[in-house]
Amino acid sequence: MTDARLSGGTLRGAVDLSGLVRAAQAPAPAAGAAPAPTGLMRDVDDVSFGEVVEQSRTVPVVVEFYADGIAPVLGPIIASYGGRLALATVDGNRSPQVAQAFQIQQVPAVVALVGGRPLPLFVGMPSEPEVRQVLDQVLELAAQNGVTGSIPVDGDEEGAEPVEPPLPPLHQEAYDAISAGDYAAAATAYRTAIAQNPRDQLAVAGLAQVSLLQRLEGLVAADVRAAAAAAPDDADAQLAVADLDLSGGHVDDAFARLLRVFPGQQAEAKATIRARFLDYFEIVGADDPRTIAGRRALTNLLY
Repeated sequence: MTDARLSGGTLRGAVDLSGLVRAAQAPAPAAGAAPAPTGLMRDVDDVSFGEVVEQSRTVPVVVEFYADGIAPVLGPIIASYGGRLALATVDGNRSPQVAQAFQIQQVPAVVALVGGRPLPLFVGMPSEPEVRQVLDQVLELAAQNGVTGSIPVDGDEEGAEPVEPPLPPLHQEAYDAISAGDYAAAATAYRTAIAQNPRDQLAVAGLAQVSLLQRLEGLVAADVRAAAAAAPDDADAQLAVADLDLSGGHVDDAFARLLRVFPGQQAEAKATIRARFLDYFEIVGADDPRTIAGRRALTNLLY
């Protein structure tokens, strides 16, 4: 995803903060904008955040971190998606456990939860077209992982099926294969999409994610971690634990583990670790601060 910063922060003053200091109270929409429909947006804290995690298993949830002086602004944009996205706003100062879990060091910061798993989006607040581009990617990634529900909004018929935009044919083929547990077929579909369009970044990221799923199949976490502890310099053992860390959202741990073991390896193992890093960078996002730092550290080791 992208660390899309908007110079001057022109979106930050669009909402009056005077009524937003109470926990569990949804923030007001931007001036002149239609309010978000009930149920699409809510303010959460350390106690209630677990409900957001559970909600993300059926509908992607965008989590916007704010603080005094920097108000949430994404409500009207989320509302325009007609229930296909939900929004949770979090005061980082009032909810230190949530902020720490997502390694939030400054606000505004935005992440997504898809199937209970975090997906970093951006730090700072980009322009609305850039925000929509990122949210469209979140929806496609959610569809690839089977999270395709929606929230009824005003005017919806109860029980109406959500209308999803069609995926490109090869992406749909990959999604269907993932749903069936056939990761090899999904990988083949993504590779074909990349061959047809090498700039298809969603296919590149999808292939990296499917490759991770393939490697995780059949692994027993306790056994993998025990093997790695017994062989701290074994590249294969450390790569397996790094996969577990990354799949659990512990990106920094995965990167640090591989950076530690890299210098002592032979050329073949170094090439394998470097290739794994490239996959991780695609999964985490090329513009994510952790990817930038990890890429810099890896480059220093290479040269």
